[in-house]
Amino acid sequence: MTKIYAHRGYSEKYPENTMLAFRKAAEVGAEGIEIDVHLTKDGELVVMHDENTVRTTGTNALIKDLTLAEFKALDAGNVKNGEFEFEAPPTLREVFELLVETGMECNIEIKSGVFEYPGIERKILNLMDEFGLRDKIVISSFNHYTVCRFKELAPDVKCGFLEESWLIHPGAYTRNRGVECFHPFFNMLNHENVQDLRNNGIEINAWTINDEEDMRKALRLQLEIAITNCPERFLEIRKEVCGK
Repeated sequence: MTKIYAHRGYSEKYPENTMLAFRKAAEVGAEGIEIDVHLTKDGELVVMHDENTVRTTGTNALIKDLTLAEFKALDAGNVKNGEFEFEAPPTLREVFELLVETGMECNIEIKSGVFEYPGIERKILNLMDEFGLRDKIVISSFNHYTVCRFKELAPDVKCGFLEESWLIHPGAYTRNRGVECFHPFFNMLNHENVQDLRNNGIEINAWTINDEEDMRKALRLQLEIAITNCPERFLEIRKEVCGK
């Protein structure tokens, strides 16, 4: 059965990539959350989508130039028209504490497409091991070198290539690099590339599925993971279609 992961937390209703959004995703029954991980100036693992903090906090700064203390002083709740009180952006450690508490799974996107963040793969793996979460996490990135580096460090951890282009023969591309999953933009999936991925034994974890017709299509395709901004509605449709 397709698992429902909340994209950046429950970002349709709550400030994205915040502990508030993650907790709300857990409350509605999402099996997992999708998050984005960076490194601060002092080498701490933190969670935010963009490399620049301006869109989600109103403060124009690069995460790589901020200390952890400076990052935690930002207000990730202030972009929802005053609807929410102060909401500090989280560390990866805080998210892992929530995963242990709730039993949720997590897709970590390593945001190394613009800045490489040397050593980020090892740092994430070490923290995963501290919390015993190897079997609860999928690692992904648009930087496929990052994915391959992580796979070398931890062959038993499930990994996926993020992609939004119309890659030719994505199944063989993924399988030949020892990676289990392909994470496409949902609209690029068609019969040909789905069949190619399935023929190569690759799991499909697609994003970002918000339209109800697309939700039903994702369930028909039997995706392993469907990533959505609207987990509550997706769960309702899954129950209607699949009975659970």
